[in-house]
Amino acid sequence: MLGMICVDVDGTLVGSGGVALPEVWAALSEARAAGMRVVLCSGRPAVGHALDYARRLDPDGWHVFQNGASIVNVASGESRSEELPQELLLKLVAEARSTGRILETYTDREYAVESTAPAAVAHADLLGLPFEPRDLLSLPGTVVRAQWLIPYSEADALLAEPHPGLQLHPAGSPVMPETLFVSVTREGVSKGSAVRRVADIYGISLQRAMMVGDGHNDVTAMQVVGYPVAMGNADKEARAAARYHVADVDAGGLAEAAALAMRE
Repeated sequence: MLGMICVDVDGTLVGSGGVALPEVWAALSEARAAGMRVVLCSGRPAVGHALDYARRLDPDGWHVFQNGASIVNVASGESRSEELPQELLLKLVAEARSTGRILETYTDREYAVESTAPAAVAHADLLGLPFEPRDLLSLPGTVVRAQWLIPYSEADALLAEPHPGLQLHPAGSPVMPETLFVSVTREGVSKGSAVRRVADIYGISLQRAMMVGDGHNDVTAMQVVGYPVAMGNADKEARAAARYHVADVDAGGLAEAAALAMRE
């Protein structure tokens, strides 16, 4: 079997119903019990539902959150964070306030959003957190990431804008199908860079690692592992980066990927 399987959340672990299928949990539990490291590899922060998922997948393991900006051991709380430079953060906040776009800011464990738009409220529910608007610059500690919440109709315009020193990670969720989440990290920080670090921590060869995903923000991680797997509902970028393809998230495709990891 492989040494490590990395698992995206929205559209991979969690489907349109907002939950993971029982057969998926069973397959991943079997992989962990056999000795494989099971790593959550999400754009979400290490709080709420995502933290619960990580603890269920591998309760004493390292997991990737915030598109690589946070690498957290969920047992010890130790973090390998990548700071979002202050001057770049201030520019993002100024842009949000001038344009009215929804922006969120994140530390490892907290987030802030000023907007009270329906998408901002719905996203708090998706994260499993209470909706509590607060100043984008009010978070204590190190800010590691920001995130735009925009309608898909605005995607091309936002992604075409210059973002010097920053890396953008667009992704969607079947639970909020009208909203595109554009995560913003320091340039060079991605799921791919984080998967490399986790593999190094565990002493596992990347050629014996699998990444299962469905979105553009999963591609960097798919590119560094020996077993890149795209879900049946994956976007074109993820499909193009994959070596293997499995069923749709709502049809248990992740369980299929876990079975493949057990056979290899």
